[in-house]
Amino acid sequence: MTWTNPQFLVETDWLAAHLDDPALRVLECTTILHPRPEGGYRAESGRAAWAAGHIPRSGFADLTDDLCDRASSLLYMMPPDAQMASAMARLGVGEGARVVLYDRAVNMWAARVWWMLRAVGFDGAAVLNGGWKKWTFEGRPTSTEPCAYPPARFVARPRPALFVGKGAVLAGLGQRATCILNALSEEQHRGTDGVTYGRPGRIAGSANVAARSLVDPKTHAYLSAPVLRERFAAAGALEAERVITY
Repeated sequence: MTWTNPQFLVETDWLAAHLDDPALRVLECTTILHPRPEGGYRAESGRAAWAAGHIPRSGFADLTDDLCDRASSLLYMMPPDAQMASAMARLGVGEGARVVLYDRAVNMWAARVWWMLRAVGFDGAAVLNGGWKKWTFEGRPTSTEPCAYPPARFVARPRPALFVGKGAVLAGLGQRATCILNALSEEQHRGTDGVTYGRPGRIAGSANVAARSLVDPKTHAYLSAPVLRERFAAAGALEAERVITY
């Protein structure tokens, strides 16, 4: 399959062939969301699942601790640059590293860390197409060995425009040049699903392309580029000058 930016997505066969590359850093990014009876979610680190079995040589990038702003009451806020740099350095990510990110969901946690790395100026990361689901579906080896990547020096080069706040969203509402795109399920977007992030529904005027709808349910590999293009075009994302996702 031909992708527009193939350097940002790697296949399982490529990873299997490069696991012994000394510059490679494989990081699992799984977070587990447990619905609360009163609404919302309780976030649990996927570290225990990683410890019980993971892609050989991989480390664990924790979005519930190291990779979120500990000073915020909100989940998954981007951490300060110094915290992000320190976390990546401990995981062995530095100049010249080739990072492959994966998760046990539908690539969404891996994609989040990929974007976070982009936001601090690191472009040497890619998402494993299909993640853990595809890796194990194909019968590839797993391990329980601890990660042995040596610490590195990570220098953050912030790109603040890659994350926006409420002001940018409000300014973009109703503007043809801006597409605000909800990646949650169609039911959550419509407000008919009982599990919500505080209030049912969506940001007013936003379109919906559910992250789960973009992958093969059997392997969690992304659907073909033409199919993805069609779905994003239907939501107005391809004709917009700016896309804000949430």
